Amino acid sequence: MTFYASDTLRFARKLTPRKLANAAKVLSSFYYTKYTRKATQWGMPFTISVEPTTACNLRCPECPSGLRAFSRPTGNLKEDFFKDTIEELYHDLMYLIFYFQGEPYINPKFLDMVNYAHQKGIYTITSTNGHFLNDENARKTIESGLDRIIISVDGTTQEVYEQYRKEGSLANVLAGTRNLVKWKKKLKASNPHIIFQFLVVKPNEHQIPEIYRLAKEVGVDEVKLKTAQVYEYENGNPLIPSIDKYARYRQKANGKYEVKNELLNHCWRLWQSCVITWDGMVVPCCFDKDATYKLGDLKEQSFSELWQGDAYQQFRSQILLGRDQIEICTNCTEGCKVWA
Repeated sequence: MTFYASDTLRFARKLTPRKLANAAKVLSSFYYTKYTRKATQWGMPFTISVEPTTACNLRCPECPSGLRAFSRPTGNLKEDFFKDTIEELYHDLMYLIFYFQGEPYINPKFLDMVNYAHQKGIYTITSTNGHFLNDENARKTIESGLDRIIISVDGTTQEVYEQYRKEGSLANVLAGTRNLVKWKKKLKASNPHIIFQFLVVKPNEHQIPEIYRLAKEVGVDEVKLKTAQVYEYENGNPLIPSIDKYARYRQKANGKYEVKNELLNHCWRLWQSCVITWDGMVVPCCFDKDATYKLGDLKEQSFSELWQGDAYQQFRSQILLGRDQIEICTNCTEGCKVWA
């Protein structure tokens, strides 16, 4: 793992004794649970994801936003609701991810909410398809105090890029990224840390070396290669890479495919984080794209009540009995990692 001094120091400066103590309690309760097999939760989450919007301008084939295929209400996160939620949580939050489904920049109040979290001393992250980084938005992004921005660049030529990023323009993404780099220099800012995220799928795997060259040319700080989750994988899928190290799935002797990682009956993410949808529902993680497993509604109760409530405790207990019995867990390759 490459060390990025400026980004790491900026994160470290936002830590407080209370945040560190809370993280220690969360970690202790996770290992206590693994040892006793009794669901126990100490402390509050030290990271959350909030959903600025469900809307998106692209039509990516493995995304509910892109497919316009949500089975839940759609809309934009309201600024007042966001502020109320952060008021309850910010003392313990190490970082906040402005992303679940949709394109964050479509919400007209997105950067105002980023700035609010920044003022509260929270390390902030977002993920974008990069189509809304015009000159004005790029400047406002720098001024918002955003700490990290992940820009999806899943191809180094338009022909390859659009095979997954349907209706997207690689030229627009690169121009927007250059706007960000320009305003960072003009404003003499050290943030955001700019990442090109390359979702490795079969149509683009041959361009992995090229994405590093392109990133250096544009002036971004880092490249991350990400493995792709696909919904229909049992009988194979044209998106599954042929390069084994970048595939979440492997072919069995009978020709069928399965998730590579062993499905262990515990989940670190369920102890340290959660997702808050645009309309205030709390769900366990980013794999629950349709908010099937609603663990509470922040319009009806406080977060602390919800976090220690019966629904959450029952779900944690269910995880211990068998993740293979929970639909969103069966396609997950990350839940068992400590410090996701």
